[in-house]
Amino acid sequence: MSQRSEIWLDGTPTVTLPLPDRGFDFGDGVFETILMHQGAPLFADLHLERLSLGLQALAIPDCIAAAREQLDSVASATHWRWAVLRLSVSRGSGQRGYTPSDNAVPRILISVSQLDRECGQMMTAATLCFAKIRLATQPFLAGIKHLNRLEQVLASAQVKAEGVDEAIVLDQSGHLVSVVAGNLFLVHQGELLTPKLDNCGVLGTRRRLVIERWAPAIGLTVRESTLTVSDLQAAEEVFYSNSLRAVRPIARIGQQSWNTHGVCEAIFRCYQEELI
Repeated sequence: MSQRSEIWLDGTPTVTLPLPDRGFDFGDGVFETILMHQGAPLFADLHLERLSLGLQALAIPDCIAAAREQLDSVASATHWRWAVLRLSVSRGSGQRGYTPSDNAVPRILISVSQLDRECGQMMTAATLCFAKIRLATQPFLAGIKHLNRLEQVLASAQVKAEGVDEAIVLDQSGHLVSVVAGNLFLVHQGELLTPKLDNCGVLGTRRRLVIERWAPAIGLTVRESTLTVSDLQAAEEVFYSNSLRAVRPIARIGQQSWNTHGVCEAIFRCYQEELI
């Protein structure tokens, strides 16, 4: 839960957003959610790398150098033990209609909110439902965090209504994609599996760390695969990852439950070692 928040626009403290803005009008932009520990943005390079890929996909002018500079400036002024920083880049203002301006000037909006949770400790195992909404298939936008999050908004409303912690999200073919705000991992016969995200979904920074660093550190490789609900039901352990929780075990999805979370716990210890 956040307690206090502050906002900067293009490096200047603000409480207003100039209009028109294509991010507000059309969701024309990308964003990153970055956990901060004692004023340090965690894994900032991975976030900025994904932000850059999003800018390229949407053909928004490169502003990574400015984003990095503003991120560092805001971080140095933040003294909370734990905070969440959202860095959003919109294409900026423009003419009426969908067509982007040829001389777009991106806007960088940064908000920082204090967190009262001890993010260095693994959260208790989560309960989940299956989201009623399914993610649209759009390979061109797969992987990036664009500003249009209506699917996630509707799924999150269902999560709240059902009184659970998260929801499993499927694609139009009924394959596993992710949870609403994170990536999904299954343990099956000594192998760690995660859904392929070629057609939809977000390539999470913690997903990448699990694949490239944390799973190998405990002797596991991760296989990206097309997974079904049957694969989920056959899993010996299930957990999800995101930037604010690193990894979190899953205790129950619908009527199915899991009582052991050894792989998730071991991966979280790898994360803790990087906080020291």
